[in-house]
Amino acid sequence: MRFDIITIFPEMLSGLFAGGVAKRALEKGLLQVLVHDLRDYTHDRHKQVDDRPFGGGEGMVLKPEPVFEAVEDVRKSARSRVFLLSPQGARLDSALARKLARVPQIILICGRYEGVDERVGRHLVDGEISIGDYVLTGGEPAAWVVMDAVSRFIPGVVGKGESVRRDSFFDGLLDFPHYTRPRVFRGMRVPQVLFSGNHAKISDWRRREALKRTRELRPDLLAVKKLPPVRRKRPESAPKKGKDNEPR
Repeated sequence: MRFDIITIFPEMLSGLFAGGVAKRALEKGLLQVLVHDLRDYTHDRHKQVDDRPFGGGEGMVLKPEPVFEAVEDVRKSARSRVFLLSPQGARLDSALARKLARVPQIILICGRYEGVDERVGRHLVDGEISIGDYVLTGGEPAAWVVMDAVSRFIPGVVGKGESVRRDSFFDGLLDFPHYTRPRVFRGMRVPQVLFSGNHAKISDWRRREALKRTRELRPDLLAVKKLPPVRRKRPESAPKKGKDNEPR
């Protein structure tokens, strides 16, 4: 899969691929990331990419000409998808990231200043993406978040595919609690069920804990999710009673 990021500050993204999962994916050839300087697509000696907004107002707006030229230059096929990173875009979530992972090339346009000329959003891109209800100084951090979230769903990027399937939000729930050594730390004990060796019981416990955590921290997720049934423990049989009506 290929990501093309269009920005006026390419140096902001240069160090983000030096380690971790992204570095390994790049080395394996599973992922390709190219960062493009928007100023390379200007035609004046000052390399101007922005201008004052028509109608007046504060700040500057990115001009349409260099953005259109940059996208037209880096787009590789009709299957490529172009997205503008902006606060008004569709909220990035696990479902969107999984869908985008099937696209061979994603082109991300990093907004700046007061915004981008409206003709980019209306006539060039396939959509707009937001990573949350807040405003960043530019789209570069958002581009990294989108790339990182999407690349996890590309087969082979994460060492164990099962890790991705157990992530928070993969099935609409938060993740279950995780524990490791020591079994007791400052009086805090690891739940005994995790040492039972009974994988069905452990799976049921994790499912219940994921539901509990989601209900407590993100009840909004449950409001839009149809949950599969959870295995329940069979109730213990009532004790048999003797002639004296007392339990044996």
